[in-house]
Amino acid sequence: MSTAHGTAPATDENAQIRQIILDARDATVSRATVSDDSPLVVYFSSISGNTHKFVQKLRARLVRLPLHTKEESPTVTEPFVLIVPTYGKPDGAGNVPPQVVKFLNNPENRAQLRGVIGAGNTNFGPLFGIAADIVSRKCDVPVLFKFELMGTPADVEKVNEGLEEFWTQNSLQR
Repeated sequence: MSTAHGTAPATDENAQIRQIILDARDATVSRATVSDDSPLVVYFSSISGNTHKFVQKLRARLVRLPLHTKEESPTVTEPFVLIVPTYGKPDGAGNVPPQVVKFLNNPENRAQLRGVIGAGNTNFGPLFGIAADIVSRKCDVPVLFKFELMGTPADVEKVNEGLEEFWTQNSLQR
C-alpha cells in the first residue's frame, strides 16, 4: 500500500527502521567482546545474507569471502574456522558455493583451515548442510556444527561456546 506521495506507509517504514536498529544493537552487543585472541571465522554469505546475519552475532574475528568469484579471494595466514552455506541442488552437485571452492583452492588457505560449520535448510533432507560435509572430507577437518538458515539464539550460543572451546583446546590463539 502506498500513500499519496508514492511511499510506503509510515508504520511499515517505522517497523523496518526498528528492525535495523535492533539488528545493529544485537551485532554491537555481541561484537563488543571480540579481541585479538578471539577465534577467526572466514565465511561466505550469499545475497540473502542469512549466514552474514548469523556470524555477526559471534564473538569472533570475521573475514567475509567476496560475493562474486571474479573478485580476489583473501589469503589467510593464521588458523581459522570456515562457515559455509549449502546451495540446494537436487543431485548434490554444486552444493559448495564457487566462492568457497576458489578460496580453498589456495593451498595457503587450506593449510590454515581447522574446522567447518555448515548452514543450510532442513528442507534439503539428507543434503542439509552437506557443503560442510564436503569441505570436511576434502580438507580433512571436522564439522563442528550445523545450523538452519540464520540460526536460532541457541545456535549462536552453542557456536560461540564451541568456538571458544575448540580454539582453546587446539591452542589456536595468536
